[in-house]
Amino acid sequence: MGVLRPAGDITQGVIWRHLLSFFFPLWFGTFFQQLYNTVDTLVVGRFVGKVALAAVGSTGALVNLTVGIFTGLASGAVVAIAQHYGARRWEDVHKGVHTAMLLSLIIGAFFTVTGFLLTPWALSALGTRADAFPGAELYLKIYFLGMIPNVVYNMGTGVLRAVGDFKRPLYFLIAASVCNIVLDLVLVLGFHLDVAGVAIATVCSQVLSAVLVVISLMRSEMTPYQFFPRQMRFYTAPVRSIVAVGVPTALQSVMYNASNLFIQAAINSFSTDAVAAWTAYGKLDVFFWMTITAMSQSVTTFAGQNYGAGQYGRVKKSVWVSAAMTAAFTALISTAMFVFARPLVGFFCPDADVVPIGVELVRFLAPTYITYILIELLTGAIRGAGKSLVPMIISVLGVCVLRLAWLFFVVPSHHTLLMVAASYPITWAVTSVALWLYYRFGHWLEPRQKTAQKA
Repeated sequence: MGVLRPAGDITQGVIWRHLLSFFFPLWFGTFFQQLYNTVDTLVVGRFVGKVALAAVGSTGALVNLTVGIFTGLASGAVVAIAQHYGARRWEDVHKGVHTAMLLSLIIGAFFTVTGFLLTPWALSALGTRADAFPGAELYLKIYFLGMIPNVVYNMGTGVLRAVGDFKRPLYFLIAASVCNIVLDLVLVLGFHLDVAGVAIATVCSQVLSAVLVVISLMRSEMTPYQFFPRQMRFYTAPVRSIVAVGVPTALQSVMYNASNLFIQAAINSFSTDAVAAWTAYGKLDVFFWMTITAMSQSVTTFAGQNYGAGQYGRVKKSVWVSAAMTAAFTALISTAMFVFARPLVGFFCPDADVVPIGVELVRFLAPTYITYILIELLTGAIRGAGKSLVPMIISVLGVCVLRLAWLFFVVPSHHTLLMVAASYPITWAVTSVALWLYYRFGHWLEPRQKTAQKA
């Protein structure tokens, strides 16, 4: 391991500038990452048909479930490495990187096998419509073949984010997205592979992004986070840190997405037009999720490094600075979606029966996005301090359990698409209040403060 190359110090200086310097590369990076499935949806919706669109859309909840597990575990690596980086413990940074990369290979291999084998059962359990089932099964089986590069990419970019490098992951995603777009058009329009074509394009793009991030880490010379493949092994302390933060975060994501699986199952009980409209809406609200995810990840890295450096006041201040900025962004996104709902839905699926349903969904849900932002920002800051168990419990109870109760006890007697959609803002509002109470009155910064005072 070499000597650290000087870099910007986010434990000092203006907080909003640091957050925005992280946010914009993350936002554009998330945009290009989401572009994978968005382009898939656009291509099949416009050039194949609404049955193919419903097939790809039916896989969304399962894809999000697996990605949520990867990003949750990667967040454990982000927090562990960011805290060591902020405290200038270079040897611990080195160990964390090599533990995380080995873990990514094992997790990827596991999901490749289990995902491929369990795809038919999972789609059946979701009640996937018969006309969409063959395409959905084919898409998912091909998608799961790309699990190793998918996890390696997420873990590798987690390492870069932990040390404050948000630009290189953006460049990698731009390259991968261009690859995906080109292959989508070639395989669907040129070779008429339809759903299989967009799945193959997605996997090839994931391979490219994984290769780029690994090469980048290997060439990060004279830094404690330079990656040496032969030095991959499980170090005890990093494993504990990654598990302590990553597993509760991954479980939270699993529960979120599991509840969304029930949402998808409820949506599947309606017509193919409704499923296609829900899929189109899901590609529109991605702009909000890109924004909130980018700011949450910014706060986690900022909080992790400042917590490691003992700058606890900056950790708390970052929450409210990020909340003000995110609220402004959310208001702009919600307004634009509400006003331009019809042309936006029609862009993804011009079918005359689908567009009115999609517009109704957009105008019902877009104004409620503001109720969600504190969930991500408070959780991101608390996670950056190494505490993810309590936020996980609060989120599981407030979002997942309450959402399931709504689906099982309210929706059957009021079986409409909007009643299913209402489960989102109701659970977001309840969970936001509960997390704020924990943030305000909990002792999530106290243990490290006491240790620092005794020292």
